[in-house]
This record gives sequence, C-alpha cells and structure tokens, in this order.
Amino acid sequence: MNKIKLEIVGLSYSQTQSGAYALVLGEINGRRRLPIIIGGFEAQAIAIEIEKLTPSRPLTHDLFKTFASTFSITINEVIIYNLVDGIFYAKLICNNGKKDIEIDARTSDAIALAIRFECPIYTYEFILASAGIVIEGNDFVFLENLDASKDEPPTSGETSKTTYASFTDDELKSALQQALNEEAYEKAAKIRDEISRRKSS
Repeated sequence: MNKIKLEIVGLSYSQTQSGAYALVLGEINGRRRLPIIIGGFEAQAIAIEIEKLTPSRPLTHDLFKTFASTFSITINEVIIYNLVDGIFYAKLICNNGKKDIEIDARTSDAIALAIRFECPIYTYEFILASAGIVIEGNDFVFLENLDASKDEPPTSGETSKTTYASFTDDELKSALQQALNEEAYEKAAKIRDEISRRKSS
C-alpha cells in the first residue's frame, strides 16, 4: 500500500466538545484534509513544539524524546495506519541502530513525537478517502465519516452533537461555506451530514 505524506495545517479549539481540539492534517501537494479530535493535553504538547516554546519543566513527550535520544533510539516515521469505528490508529517506526521496530501509539501522541523527532507523518489512501475533506477552488466535496473521526473512543461526558435540522437548505449551504472559509472542519462535517441526510430522505 502506498503511503501518503501529511503535514499539520491547523490546530483549533473544538466547537462541539468541551476541552477537545481539532487537529487538521493536510496531504502534501494535495487538497485533502484529515481532521482528528484530540484532548487538551495532547493539543498543548503539539502547539508548544510547533511554536518552539520551552516549558519550565519537560512535558511527557519531551521526556520521551530525551530518553530515546539518550539510548540512541530514533523515530523514523509515524504512520496513521487504520480507522475503525471512527477511531484512528497510529504507530511509530523506530530504530535502535540495529533494526526497525513498530510501536503502537495514540495518533495525537504519535504526532506530538513526530514533531519533536522531525520525522514524516504518513497515512494510506483508504483513510483519506473515508475520513477526509477535499477542497477544490471555491467548491467542496466531503468524504465519508469525518464527524466520527477521533483519536480516542468517546466518553460519557462528551457534549451531544449540534443539530442543524432546523436550518433551511440555503442556511445550511451558507453555514457550510463559512465553516470551510474558517477551516472549521469539524463543524463543516456536521453540516455536511445534515445536507446528506436531506438528500437521501
């Protein structure tokens, strides 16, 4: 299976889940975006490294980086390799100087480490096809299951999904375009779902 290289294109506060964030990965030299819902701690770990800030004490991911480097272990790449029931699965491809070793990891942790090790992030076509968004010029084409795409299983305390059932068709289209302009992909996905539901009914 051919791997598709991704880059981080956005990190924003989730509009539907308290304390959660939307991490948006983008296809290199492509128009597809892969949003993933992550927790606040993981979002902080990613944001701090992107902004090249130095915390007063090492964060968990910084400690992991120092520990691995001390023992000559490197991370060569991160692969988001599966999507099951809306949950992303990732692995670290590590090397100890003798052989490559695969280590299972939450996607948010894997990306936080990828930034620190300056290694590439990859996924596969079937994941982008099922959980991504394509933006072509001013038009938009949604792919399936975006709203269910998360780094972790949902918890009982999560906020219920916003409903757009009371919106008119024109209001939905306008709200969808605004969400895309703001790169609020999670919100856009929910509006997309309502539009799709009306078309199929």
